[in-house]
Amino acid sequence: MPALPVQIDLTDDERSELERIVRAHSSERRHVDRARIVLLAAQGRPAAVIAERVGCVRATVTKWRSRFQHHRLDGLGDLPRNGGLRVHGHEVRARLIAKACTRPPALKNGQRRDRWTYAELAAEVGMSVAHAHSILKAADIKPHLVDGWVMSELTPQFFERAAEICGLYLNPPENAIVVSIDEKTGIQAKGLVRPDTQAKPSKPARRDNEYKRNGTMNLFSCLEVHAGSVTAQASKTRNSEDFIGFLDYTNQHLPRSAERVIAIVDNLSTHTTNAVEEWLDDHPRWELVFTPKHASWLNQVEIFFSILARQLLKHGAFDSEADLAEQMLAYIENYNQTATPFQWTYTGKVLTA
Repeated sequence: MPALPVQIDLTDDERSELERIVRAHSSERRHVDRARIVLLAAQGRPAAVIAERVGCVRATVTKWRSRFQHHRLDGLGDLPRNGGLRVHGHEVRARLIAKACTRPPALKNGQRRDRWTYAELAAEVGMSVAHAHSILKAADIKPHLVDGWVMSELTPQFFERAAEICGLYLNPPENAIVVSIDEKTGIQAKGLVRPDTQAKPSKPARRDNEYKRNGTMNLFSCLEVHAGSVTAQASKTRNSEDFIGFLDYTNQHLPRSAERVIAIVDNLSTHTTNAVEEWLDDHPRWELVFTPKHASWLNQVEIFFSILARQLLKHGAFDSEADLAEQMLAYIENYNQTATPFQWTYTGKVLTA
């Protein structure tokens, strides 16, 4: 006579958890199969039927049914496995990590080097390149990478200037317009060598990696901080005369009713020339407030430049410098139709348009 099916009794909590595993899209296939085996066994199904429904062999059914009987839900997890013995001991591994955190010595001919290769590090401590890579990856050390960074000196003068700018953003003076001015420089007018291939179902649009260099342009921009609108001029150069010309242009477009115009700018040399000082003397309602050194992120117009780059420049194609300038100004005209102030924070964690 055939053997009677193994009967498994489930508690309500166990059944609920097993059904959750089966339904969840995030569950791994092996965990779903184990849960189904137990649920079918709880219905009194024989091992052969369970194996056919789950798509496994009878031995697998017997294994997980037995594991559940002895250990319940904990029995459906993977048992810890014994890894292979370490080929290299702690001392060698520590020496590899220490080497990777130093600058490599100069070559015999005097050539200086800044970064190790994995092959060089492996040879230094006497192990394979694969082992060296694995050990350094586990230690989260990447000797082939160098991150660039720049940071303001956090002096009292830094915090004084930063506080002044944040104060203008949060509580501007009465009858004053706070603007943020800067230049986006060296914008390339990249043209297409071959036409794009448009997107199709299951296929994204494609663009040839080769492109034409059609020159570069600079973009002077002025963001009205509390209105969100942008005034801009494209220019081939960006010297002090160009900056003064843009101040004239901006002054004509800002409301005459404002008694003061407070412009936040960075410390670029073209912003501090004698010609700029003379222009400010001739336009007494204007005042320049400078960001701390290496703190251009305090200038809100940088957020607009990021939006412009993502929405127009990154995927745009421009036949000439004039075409690039025309497209940037057209984008800004359209942007101003729905412009709103940025929800700005000092930490930069909530920057939205």
